Amino acid sequence: MKQNRSENAPSPDSRRQFLRQGMVGAALFGLGSALGLLAPASTAQTPPKKTSSSKLGTAYTYDVESLRKVDPQLMLYQESTPLDPGLKEIRALQCASDGRLLAAGDRSVVTLNAQGTRASEIRLETAPRCLAIGDNGKLFVGLKNRVLVCANGSVETRWDEIKGKTVLTAIAIAEKAVFVADAGNRAVWKYDLDGKLTGRVGLKEGSTTASRFIVPSPYFDLKIGAGAKLWVVNPGQHRLEAFSFDGELMESWGETSLQIAGFCGCCNPVYFAILPNGGFVTSEKGLTRVKIYSAKGEFEGVVAGPEQFPQYAVNADSTATGLAVAADAQGRVFVADSLTHQVRVFVRKPKA
Repeated sequence: MKQNRSENAPSPDSRRQFLRQGMVGAALFGLGSALGLLAPASTAQTPPKKTSSSKLGTAYTYDVESLRKVDPQLMLYQESTPLDPGLKEIRALQCASDGRLLAAGDRSVVTLNAQGTRASEIRLETAPRCLAIGDNGKLFVGLKNRVLVCANGSVETRWDEIKGKTVLTAIAIAEKAVFVADAGNRAVWKYDLDGKLTGRVGLKEGSTTASRFIVPSPYFDLKIGAGAKLWVVNPGQHRLEAFSFDGELMESWGETSLQIAGFCGCCNPVYFAILPNGGFVTSEKGLTRVKIYSAKGEFEGVVAGPEQFPQYAVNADSTATGLAVAADAQGRVFVADSLTHQVRVFVRKPKA
């Protein structure tokens, strides 16, 4: 596990600004800066240009293509038939306990039944960015700066807008609390089930305003795990951190590395899900990878690598597209592929 680095990072004020300043700068920089770690430390933040690498010498060159290949022995999953939610851009996925899969994108939340057929749709006034399912079956949907509560196929309640440079990116529901990740303000807000703001998670020690999270782009995920732990990605630090519901840091895992077990770029992982056994599924942008870690954060293998997403390597806009992930009770992994407008499905390979 890596120690904290500097936690000063710019705060974006909208997805557009994120994509302009964060993703254009970070996507081109994201893979490039990480690959720059191959150079000597004095130049790690400034990767060499391809046209001048021969002049700088072999110590300053790097092989991008070699990083886009995954050892077949690490591939633990195989792809099954993809699902079609009928959305152009899929921003969030959520598995229900009854086998349904919910996909949020465009201006809708779509439900696919256990057979993968589109069963229902909730139309919204603007684009949803995240969602979660409550114990009572209600849906909590995050727009850019507020949360909607939906029931019986329609919007039931609209929570108050969150002020500031708000960009909501994830929602997690505990027994008596709702946690909302806000990439714009680099904050995790804590609400009661009725939408009353009751606190904030992830402040620097001794501060009432400064965030511990480094969030260079509009990807900032969180989930509720076993043992009443709130798991939050600290993307600029390349790790996942677990907090108590009262905001106490309990544990963390993850490291900055070009090796397959680590995370690289400006800000990874971008999404994660929790498996039935307590393990983790993570997805990365830049080097498009979906991987499996144990409940203790130990790397176990790969669900899908860059080979399964070739369009993300050649499409100029794909670096701004993160792969939302979800896992169901059977351990299947669902990956939102907005470039093909599908939900890709991966199942565990049978043991030899």
